[in-house]
Amino acid sequence: MKKRYLLLAALTLGLHAQTIQKIRFEGLMHLSPTIAKEMLGIHEGQELDMQKIDDALKKFYQQGYFKDIWVEEHNGELVFHFVEKPLISQIEVVGYLENKQEELSDILGIKKGDLFDEAAIQKAKARIIAYATKEGYFDTVVEVDEEKLSNGSVKLTFLVNKGEKVIIDDLTLCGTKAFDKDDIEDVIANRERNPYLGWMWGFNDGKLKLDQLPYDAARIKNLYMTKGYLDAEVTDPFLRVDFDIYKAKLLYHVKEGEQYKVAKVDVELLKPVAQKQNLLEDMRLEPGEIFNIEKMRKDMEKLRIKFQDMGYAYVRIVPDFKKDPKTHTVSIRYIVNPGQKVYIHDVIISGNQRTLDRVIRREIYLAPGDVYSYTDLKESKNALRRTGFFSDVKIEERRVSQDQIDLLVNVKEMPTGSIMVGGGYSSYEGFLINAAITDKNIFGSGIDGNFQVDLSGKSLRFNVGVTNPHLFDSDYSLGVNLYSTKFEYYDYTEERKGGSVTLGKKLTRHFYVSGTYAYERNELTDVTGNYDNFYFPEGTYTKSSFIPAVRFDNTDDYYVPRHGLAASASLEYAGIGGDEKFVKTYLKGAYYYGFEDLIDYDLILRIKARVGYVYDKGYLPVFEKFYLGGMSTLRGYQTASLSPKDSQDRLVGGKKMFSSSLEASIPFIKNSNMRLTFFLDYGGIGEDKFTEITRMGTGIALEWISPMGPLQLVFARPINDEKGDRTSSFEFSVGQRF
Repeated sequence: MKKRYLLLAALTLGLHAQTIQKIRFEGLMHLSPTIAKEMLGIHEGQELDMQKIDDALKKFYQQGYFKDIWVEEHNGELVFHFVEKPLISQIEVVGYLENKQEELSDILGIKKGDLFDEAAIQKAKARIIAYATKEGYFDTVVEVDEEKLSNGSVKLTFLVNKGEKVIIDDLTLCGTKAFDKDDIEDVIANRERNPYLGWMWGFNDGKLKLDQLPYDAARIKNLYMTKGYLDAEVTDPFLRVDFDIYKAKLLYHVKEGEQYKVAKVDVELLKPVAQKQNLLEDMRLEPGEIFNIEKMRKDMEKLRIKFQDMGYAYVRIVPDFKKDPKTHTVSIRYIVNPGQKVYIHDVIISGNQRTLDRVIRREIYLAPGDVYSYTDLKESKNALRRTGFFSDVKIEERRVSQDQIDLLVNVKEMPTGSIMVGGGYSSYEGFLINAAITDKNIFGSGIDGNFQVDLSGKSLRFNVGVTNPHLFDSDYSLGVNLYSTKFEYYDYTEERKGGSVTLGKKLTRHFYVSGTYAYERNELTDVTGNYDNFYFPEGTYTKSSFIPAVRFDNTDDYYVPRHGLAASASLEYAGIGGDEKFVKTYLKGAYYYGFEDLIDYDLILRIKARVGYVYDKGYLPVFEKFYLGGMSTLRGYQTASLSPKDSQDRLVGGKKMFSSSLEASIPFIKNSNMRLTFFLDYGGIGEDKFTEITRMGTGIALEWISPMGPLQLVFARPINDEKGDRTSSFEFSVGQRF
């Protein structure tokens, strides 16, 4: 800048009458000479104008590209010299934040490829300190090392020495009577440290969260509003910090006031588009009860959804309070302005590199010309997640006119196919080799196919199947499966070959029915002792059966559901020809509930149950009976190792079976889609009763949406195992819903 003004002074003194013969630029990289000349506003043939040159230099500096600019004139040639700022080619953070590589650009506000700018560096230092303070670290020190590289770029190294945590060792609440201190600490972010257990996860650690401090008074006020204290007043927090020992004292003054009850709840429509009586149905806040602001918010949300499901996407609902201080009652009137009914203008799909548009579009319950519906929009998103094709689904609304919107459907595809070759070792089967090719979305068509071979010292398994869940893009589905299995059990050898054909139909968005015809040929050999005389003789047997089934699924994701219910029921009737004659019923269900909206933590509760019953109608082989144990029924015990036994201690299967699981799943490595699940399993099996044999198991499972598909590693231990039980401490599975 100094050069610039010295030169301008020289030009001003001696070159007033000079005519510009030529204009030249030296050192430009980010701007082309053509654009620079347009910005200059000076042309050849014009007289030299000091003010225009000064204005041009200011414009160039405002671009932010240049470290220095100066101008020279020689025999009518005007030369602009530029020194551009160097590029930042490397950014490194040492110390605090060095493990947050993915978040660094957002935290710093600068990234590789940006121009070096001293002001931006100082802002980055301030942002690091602000981030540390937000996390409760005070007196954080940041130094920046600038290293010029051989290519002219700059490497920045931020040396961050995070400060100390301030601990709240005293929280004082003056004037609180309706709530205990513990009740208030449940809703605020800044809490008093537990003097004995503050170091343990789940107990108050007392760490000061400065960014949350301005909101804690509002949280306390909101708590009082949930119990009807509409006149409650909470002062701003008074915080006193001793930076010598990094301890703080926090004080609030609370004036509670009186508790209010609801006198009346009403709805006022600015446009008569609905019946008031229908709108007031299912309201949680009712006359005569204590006012609760959370119930009021949920009632407003219910009203909003009701109007949006009628097409009023931009409905506005304003609550109007009328308090009566004498009777301590409040009347609530919801003023509703529905606005205009909105229609779908277009559905625009993006993000799908492999999956065909029509496969996505058939899961969306809104199409161009349809009336807008919030519920349809939400269930469309859940339906896309249930396919198992996508790791993320977003549907945004873009308003194109007063009564039309576009739906922008953006999907993030996940691997649906895998080629696996693996092995293992079992104490019974010896070394195991397996190979599988699976794809839930063949060529992006939505068709599910699988091929699998397993080989061990005791078994050979082969399976191939294909299912089209939307035959000709309809609500009908068709599946074909072929398999062959040979397994040397403890007391006999079984070879099974068969196949099945399944035709299904989607009746509603969440309800499915299907019918399966299965044919199977079983050959039994190497039966030990008198086992064959008691249960079945050696030889070949056939099964011909029909299996009607129903299924309900309104979960919000295929692999890691957080909300919803998945349940199914089937009835297998064997005896349509063939040798085997029995009726088998099987019920299965899983309920999922995510707590993130309640506690701001991605905890998922899962409750799972299975019940089976088989009725002998003439010939029921032991392999058609039920067995407990393994990942699908009872973890901590070997697969199919629990059942009634005969006098020679051989497994003969049970006619009645149940199993149940309680699971709590939490994030483990969020960026890698890993979760930890703690589980407790309980099950029972018997010939005449469900509880003739009961067992329990517990443990931890590592769940990972891996590049080769969902992978689950289970570490389990039995709880009430008995002598002779075959237990298992480790199992794994690929491709199953968690």
